[in-house]
Amino acid sequence: MNDETKPWYTSRTVWGALIAIAASLANAAGIEITAGDEGELADLLVSAAGVIGGLIAVYGRISARSPVR
Repeated sequence: MNDETKPWYTSRTVWGALIAIAASLANAAGIEITAGDEGELADLLVSAAGVIGGLIAVYGRISARSPVR
């Protein structure tokens, strides 16, 4: 059994589902989003989430009040 986990925001499946929901809502509003656009957007959001997570980690370490052992 594999016990490896990852944060939700690094999951292409989660982002794909959120984008599919948003695309359906956009389609209902008259805005067309293709499947190719959805895939590119999912890749972009996963990459951005990784960068943002890394920046938050660096900021947290710099602003921490106790040293790392």
